[in-house]
Amino acid sequence: MFHPPHPETYRDQLRAFLREDWGTQDWTTAAVPDHPMTARVLAKADLVVAGLPMALEVLNLTCPGLRADLPVAEGQKVARGTEAMRIRGSSHGILLAERVMLNLLQRLSGTATLTRRFVDAVAGTGARILDTRKTTPGLKLLEKYAVRCGGGMNHRLTLGDGVLLKENHLAAAGGIRAAVEAARRVAPNLLKIEVEVESLGQLKACLDLPDVDGVLLDHMSLDQMREAVALRDRSGRRVFLEASGNITLERARDVAETGVDFLSVGALTHSAPAADLSLRMD
Repeated sequence: MFHPPHPETYRDQLRAFLREDWGTQDWTTAAVPDHPMTARVLAKADLVVAGLPMALEVLNLTCPGLRADLPVAEGQKVARGTEAMRIRGSSHGILLAERVMLNLLQRLSGTATLTRRFVDAVAGTGARILDTRKTTPGLKLLEKYAVRCGGGMNHRLTLGDGVLLKENHLAAAGGIRAAVEAARRVAPNLLKIEVEVESLGQLKACLDLPDVDGVLLDHMSLDQMREAVALRDRSGRRVFLEASGNITLERARDVAETGVDFLSVGALTHSAPAADLSLRMD
C-alpha cells in the first residue's frame, strides 16, 4: 500500500500545469461535439504504475463529472497492453485533461519503473536504493513519491530533513570535526548527521566522531568501498554507509555486494525515461 501525498500539497501545481497547457482556449476540442464517452489509459510497454492519484486529481480539476475506474494499483508492475485506467464522462473533459494527466503518469511511472530495476538488481544483498535531491523543480514531492512506488527509499525531501555535510560545507567549516560539531550544536537533537567523504582517511576521521550517524562514500572504487565497510565494522560504530556517484544499473549489484547499506541514485529522478502510456477514446 502506497500512501501518496495529500492532494492539497500538489493541487495548486496541477492547476498551474493545466493553465499552462490550455492557454486561452482549446480550439481543437471546441470544434468537436461534447457527449459522454469512455477512454482507456493503456500501457504500451512493461512498466511500474505510479501517479494514479495525481491523474484522478487532474480529472477532477478539469471536469468534476468525470469518473474513473482503476484496474491496477500504484506500484504494480504491469505488462504491455494492460489497461491502467478507464474514464467515463464528457468527451470535452477527457480531451482537456488528457495531456497533463498522461505527462504526469508517464513521468512518474518512468521513475517508478527505473527504481524497480535498481531494487531488483540489488535484491538479496541487504542494500537499499535511495533517491537524491536531483529532482525536477516543482515535481520533487511527486517524483520522490514515485521512487517509493518503485520500491526505493527517500533520502532528504528538503534540506531540513537531515544534515548532509558535503565537501563545500566541510571547506567552509574548516574540516570534518569542526563541521560536525557545529552541526550538532545547531541541528535538532534527533536529526541525523551524515558526512560525505572522498577517502578512507576522511572515513576514519568520521568514525572517531560520536555525532556522525552516517557516511556518504563519494565516487569510491569497489575495493575502497569494501575497505570502508571493513573499517566501519572493526570500529564497532553503528554508522550507515551510503555509496554515491556513478551508480549505474549495470554496476549496482557489485556496489551492493561490497556491504554498503544504501546506494543513492540521482538518475531515478533526473534521467528516468518516461514510461509509454497512451489514452484511447471509444
